Amino acid sequence: MTATLDPLTRQIVWSRMIAVVEEQAKTLMKVAFSPTVREAGDLSAGLFDAQGRMVAQAVTGTPGHVNAMAIAAAHFLAEYPAEVMQDGDHYITNDPWLVSGHLHDVTVFSPVFRGGRVVAFFGCTCHQVDIGGLGMGPDGRSIFEEGLQLPILPLAKRGEIDRNLIKLIRANVRTPDEVEGDILGYVTANEVSARRLNATLDEFGLADIDALSDEILAVSEAGMRAAIAALPDGTYRNAMRIDGYDKAVDIVAALTIEGDTLSIDFEGTSAASDRGINLVLNYTRAYASYGARAAIATDVPNNAGSLAPIEVTAPIGSILNVEPPAPVCARHIIGQFLPEVVLGCLAEVLPGLVPAEGAACNWGLQLRGKAENRPFEILFFNAGGVGARPTRDGLSATSFPSGIRSIPVEICETAAPIVIHRKELLPDTGGAGKWRGGLGQRIEVGTIDGSAFQLFAVFDRVDNPARGRAGGEPGAPGKVETLSGKPLKAKGLQPIPAGDGVRIDVPGGGGYGPACERDPDRIADDLGAGYVTNKPTRS
Repeated sequence: MTATLDPLTRQIVWSRMIAVVEEQAKTLMKVAFSPTVREAGDLSAGLFDAQGRMVAQAVTGTPGHVNAMAIAAAHFLAEYPAEVMQDGDHYITNDPWLVSGHLHDVTVFSPVFRGGRVVAFFGCTCHQVDIGGLGMGPDGRSIFEEGLQLPILPLAKRGEIDRNLIKLIRANVRTPDEVEGDILGYVTANEVSARRLNATLDEFGLADIDALSDEILAVSEAGMRAAIAALPDGTYRNAMRIDGYDKAVDIVAALTIEGDTLSIDFEGTSAASDRGINLVLNYTRAYASYGARAAIATDVPNNAGSLAPIEVTAPIGSILNVEPPAPVCARHIIGQFLPEVVLGCLAEVLPGLVPAEGAACNWGLQLRGKAENRPFEILFFNAGGVGARPTRDGLSATSFPSGIRSIPVEICETAAPIVIHRKELLPDTGGAGKWRGGLGQRIEVGTIDGSAFQLFAVFDRVDNPARGRAGGEPGAPGKVETLSGKPLKAKGLQPIPAGDGVRIDVPGGGGYGPACERDPDRIADDLGAGYVTNKPTRS
């Protein structure tokens, strides 16, 4: 049994588990039809023990997926207990309230059998570019407009895929081959991982992972509690205003440290929107807890143990905790700001460690149209500047906190009949300071034959740019317009006429410290590299 393993062997088996879930993520990327998974890593992959506790997660993936998936196993097991499962079974859902907050994220959960019994589970959550409905934007007024809803259902029984369910899914999406291929890829990744886990247990003569899981989770929880206990007790507050859909949204947070526990309460946050920028509580928990963990205990594994000492609450009916049938499709527009808000709370607790605010919300360009008689639906991500850090400049065009990768231009132009005319760092977008904020970028795109298309705008920080810290100046705001110079809304479905295209200026990060304290050599380097100019504002 695992309990008899010496400490070195236990560490080797634990490292092997991490390797298994990382291979699970890489398999998802290798077999994916969707560029958002294949190239950008918009996914999560994880190993759960027989009790449904998340033990290990892949490094590849996003906090919104991983931490939301952490409690998903409980929902699957409540619907289908392990006792009724059989070898070769797989289960599926995209219920926003059970997993990661909108219908475009599909989760597949699969038991691992050994000796005729369930010893573990593998789960993965991946983004689908299309799931039917209006498309991925904030335009919907309820969940019913946002796409196909899949409650927790069997996707396969004893190794046989439910073809009727696949037919139902295909009939409700615009790209049926791609969606089916992706879903079958999730099954493949989980099955590969199950074989790898069983091979590891064979190698070390283990019947299951029960005892090892208990120890990993206990050590992780103890490490997280120790890191929290090292901080001074108290309640620390922060608030941030962001653009919202048709009016500004205020995110208000109170972070309380009491002994070895940490709670984050979003009382005072704006009420829910009638558009699809709302969050379910599970997604709020995912990103808020990530903000705390990223600052407090970076060396503690992220699993059910280390998440246990963190409590996240938000009032029902606020934009951070809506109930069905509220629209939630573009929930990331708000959710990706939550780590920044939490870090702002911790700035007083961790002086000299918390960076300035950054662009935060990833500017995904989702386009739909038909060019050269080829219908297309594509989403590709574009990151802004990260806030300056207390001892160095912010990173430019870097995705934080989502961690989603940019999709290469060549891949985008292969996947859809579009042309990306320009993709470059944008000077003067990083906030000035002793340490400069990271730069945003400019992207210009149109169809290959100049035909009309549609833009699903899901952008923020156009009206409320990233704030500097410790006397640093704000980063530049974002901007959305056509190539001909016509202003576009930052959110919502909009037509782009034939012969025109879209230009977005992704926001920059805030600066840290007074600009007058910046090293003259760094200023000269910035001028030489073209990161800043002598112009007072952007062109």
